Amino acid sequence: MEFVSRPMYLEFLQRHKDKPIIKIVSGVRRAGKSVLFTLFKKNLMESGVFEEQIISVNFEDLSFYELRDFKRLYAYIQERLIENKKCYIFLDEIQHVPNFELVVDSLFIKPNVDIYMTGSNAYFMSSQLATNLTGRYVELEVLPLSFSEYIQGLSNKQDHIVLSDAFNQYAFSAFPYLLQTENFLERVEYLRGIYHSVLVNDIVSRIGNPNTSLLERIIRTLLSNVGSLVSTNKIKNTLISQHVTISHSSLENYLEALTDSLLFYAVPRFDVKGRELLQRLEKYYTVDLGFRHLLLPDHQEDFGHLLENIVYLELRRKYAKVYVGNVGKYEVDFVVITDKGTYAYYQVSETTLAPETLERELRPLREINDQFPKYLLTMDTIQPSANYNGIEKKNIIDWLCE
Repeated sequence: MEFVSRPMYLEFLQRHKDKPIIKIVSGVRRAGKSVLFTLFKKNLMESGVFEEQIISVNFEDLSFYELRDFKRLYAYIQERLIENKKCYIFLDEIQHVPNFELVVDSLFIKPNVDIYMTGSNAYFMSSQLATNLTGRYVELEVLPLSFSEYIQGLSNKQDHIVLSDAFNQYAFSAFPYLLQTENFLERVEYLRGIYHSVLVNDIVSRIGNPNTSLLERIIRTLLSNVGSLVSTNKIKNTLISQHVTISHSSLENYLEALTDSLLFYAVPRFDVKGRELLQRLEKYYTVDLGFRHLLLPDHQEDFGHLLENIVYLELRRKYAKVYVGNVGKYEVDFVVITDKGTYAYYQVSETTLAPETLERELRPLREINDQFPKYLLTMDTIQPSANYNGIEKKNIIDWLCE
């Protein structure tokens, strides 16, 4: 199998290589974390690192099942360390090891040890880990393929690529493996496998003994409301309309488990004028639209919100802080804050060729009285780019390829 290069992620690992800091790679299952490690280990060996200097354990491989005991894991690694040589330790899906932070903490204080870990949920970064390893780790979030990575993967298979066709495939799902097959049923079954793996390993096990039927109703509710402002009360009322009762605290526990599983991201609102987060209402976006196609195959009519989901994930790849913007009585789809503390604003619409639609989408951006960049992203191929008094219009596909 030919792997898709992930240059942004590989650069992160290269940048922190050999530095006295633990590298943690998080991301939803099958997003490409293990492949990233494979590519990085290949780079290590090409740079002169010998194979015996690399110690790898994948805790979803039954061959290493007994190493889920943290004492055995420590002993296994300890006996493979080479004196006076740098050893690179890769611990894949570390969340399967209770008290793993004790192992990592002990290894970290040893000379000539460089530690890399992956995990498929947010709660493996528990308060215990944060307490024990504060200031000693950096985290890299791996998402399914960006559109530019998807194009690169397609180019490994075919000489001529029609971007619009490629985008339609990409909008179905961006999990890397799906580049290997064009069979629709196989793609659906693959997505179903990921979904059930996340459900069983990262959500059900997190909650304990949940009502799985209720859990799936909540998941479908969130998927049907991608890009819409929601609250726990709104979700609760939706469930009540389906003759389902749930307490407020139970619903919040389910929602927390869904975001901890990295299946969804809860995006808070940001008051642009007051420069502060708002407490009420937020939007949920899914880590991959394949889950919406899988669970809501008859709900594909709202293409604008699906585009919004794609844009959100792309912004999340580039910026640490992405919010839903609030400007008085208007909403800006996204506000991003860069590492330098500067802002940028994004409005997403399927098309703005109708004058009234263009005016509606520009209005919130015009309400923002600062000089930071403002963008209007659409799928228009007629007049795909324009400038409206400093608001730059771009075609989404072109923007994704930048």
